[in-house]
Amino acid sequence: MNFTEYQTLAMRTTARADSDALLLNGVMGLCGEAGECIDLMKKHLFQGHELDRDKLIDEAGDCLWYLASLAGGLNVGLDEIAQKNIEKLQKRYPDGFSADKSIRRVT
Repeated sequence: MNFTEYQTLAMRTTARADSDALLLNGVMGLCGEAGECIDLMKKHLFQGHELDRDKLIDEAGDCLWYLASLAGGLNVGLDEIAQKNIEKLQKRYPDGFSADKSIRRVT
C-alpha cells in the first residue's frame, strides 16, 4: 500500500470532510495519539512494563490516520508531505545525520 491509497481509504472513515474540521481533527488527534505512544514508552522505560510493540504499532497507525486527516484539510497528499520532509532533511543533512551538524545547524 502506498500513501495515496492509504489516504483515500482512511478518508472514507472520517466524520466530516470540510477543510476546517479535517485540520482541527487531524491536529487534535495527532496530539492525543502521540500522547498514547509516549505513555507506552513511559510505562516501558520508567515503570517496568514490557514494551507492547503491537499496541505501539496500533497507536502509530492512529497517528497516520490523523495525519491523513490533516493532509486532507490542507488539500495535499501524504506523498507530498513525505517528499517535502525528505527534501528538508536532505538539505539539512546532505551527508546523513551527525550530532555536530545538528548542534550547529542554521535552519
